[in-house]
Amino acid sequence: MLLLPKSPFQSVSYMNKPVKMDQTDRKILSYLIHDARKPYLEIARECGISGAAIHQRIRKLENNGVIEGSKFKVKPKRVGYEICAFVGIYLDQAHMYKQAVQEFQEIPEIVECHYTTGEYAILLKIYCKSNEHLMDILVNTIQNIRGVARTETFISLEQTINRDIDIG
Repeated sequence: MLLLPKSPFQSVSYMNKPVKMDQTDRKILSYLIHDARKPYLEIARECGISGAAIHQRIRKLENNGVIEGSKFKVKPKRVGYEICAFVGIYLDQAHMYKQAVQEFQEIPEIVECHYTTGEYAILLKIYCKSNEHLMDILVNTIQNIRGVARTETFISLEQTINRDIDIG
């Protein structure tokens, strides 16, 4: 599910500047990135600090916006979503961005939405069950959103790299 800020231009102070972290914070993050279900006490033992210290450090990382919850990754193809597509959105006018994003949030097939530089104002990542499903979403939903001038769609044939950022 796509998680966007309530306002597309939401201003949060930690979003603009890196948070200072020591090697222990980085080590904790590395463990959590690889297995978010890893018990805190096991991480504490591997970091050489107490369980309470792990809880405090993770809470600090959450409060500083470094960590945003935890979730399971669902493999779309395993639940019937065979098509992964990227859709470049051209807007009639730049000020239509906020309104378009609000409407994109209502389309469950859209899993990512990026405000971009370059040719497109917006780049969407979409999962669909079939080519027909993708065409229906494009023609009957996305292209009917006020402000969308036109779209350009790229179907992903294979995802060859899928990893989290290395905070090393």
